[in-house]
Amino acid sequence: MDAETVRIEWWLVAHGDRLTWARLSELDNGHAHVLASDGVVRQFVDLVEAHAELLDADYVAFDGLDEEDADALGFDLDSVAPPYADDDDELLKLMTQKIPGAPFR
Repeated sequence: MDAETVRIEWWLVAHGDRLTWARLSELDNGHAHVLASDGVVRQFVDLVEAHAELLDADYVAFDGLDEEDADALGFDLDSVAPPYADDDDELLKLMTQKIPGAPFR
């Protein structure tokens, strides 16, 4: 039986005028998967391992951000939301996005 997703976390990293998202899926068997903007799904033994990998790559958890954090990253928290699509192929096209209101660089 395949493990099912029990929770989704969105993580992001800011590079210049762009945000890059990663979707962390917690599975009912305790494992975790991260879908990154490169389309690769990385598998982890648990959430701790997945969190460590994301933090090492300079990602921050979107759910934990406040206005001050967002400002330090270069965007207004109210103007940004995790991407949404009906399937992963479409989602991948949305996982790198220009920061709303950011000047062209």
